[in-house]
Amino acid sequence: MLLRAPLFKIFFIEVTIIDVLDVLILSYLIYKLYFFLQGSRAAQMAMGLLVILFASVLTQIFNMASMSWLFENLRTVWLVGFVVLFQPELRRMLIHLGQTRLIRMLIKGTGEHIIDEVVTAASQLARHSYGGLIVLLRNTGLKSFVETGMKLQAEVSAPLLVSIFNPRSPLHDGAVIIQDNIIEAAKCILPLSQEKNFDSSLGTRHRAGIGISDESDAFVIIISEERGQISTAFDGVLTRNISADELRTTLNEVMQVRQAEKKGEE
Repeated sequence: MLLRAPLFKIFFIEVTIIDVLDVLILSYLIYKLYFFLQGSRAAQMAMGLLVILFASVLTQIFNMASMSWLFENLRTVWLVGFVVLFQPELRRMLIHLGQTRLIRMLIKGTGEHIIDEVVTAASQLARHSYGGLIVLLRNTGLKSFVETGMKLQAEVSAPLLVSIFNPRSPLHDGAVIIQDNIIEAAKCILPLSQEKNFDSSLGTRHRAGIGISDESDAFVIIISEERGQISTAFDGVLTRNISADELRTTLNEVMQVRQAEKKGEE
């Protein structure tokens, strides 16, 4: 088998492609584990566990029967203890893995759910007269603008969006950027439209919404704080005062076009 064919030798040990992949995957997992534990209390606990593990190895090397027996019987307890002690970090790691682009591509049928959550959030924001600016990325990446805000990497939900744009929230200023069904960041700073004939009655949110739609193919939802109205910006065109049903219809059309474009690229 090709994967088992030897690539080179280290002394008398033959190294195959499988061995290289094994080392790379293990290195990646160790790096990710270090990344998640860095700067947390769990890092100190991990060091304590490593010390115990090192001590168990020493007891076997020096043939210390009593201590070896003790550590041998504690292995099952260590496994349970590891899960209990590192539960928050393990959960964060699993969430992070579940939000990777590959996993998102494998999970289907979430588009309609996301649209429902965004439309519900926009309706509630308009009803409470909370200003809001929601950017849904399509094909053009906006990494430079995501980096201007507070990174969230959170699942899209109406309650979360409403809480972000609550005037008492420290994140309510700026825009929320959504990519691949995930809220990438909040409080993002967007470029303002340079259009000379811009309606002076409209505020900074509308100017920013049009500005980002000029520079990308993103679909932008703007909720007016003064009027409690929903507007959209797409391809540099502002559509004002639309209903929740109209927003849902437009979002469905935009998302279908995006999916068709992706299939065409593939």
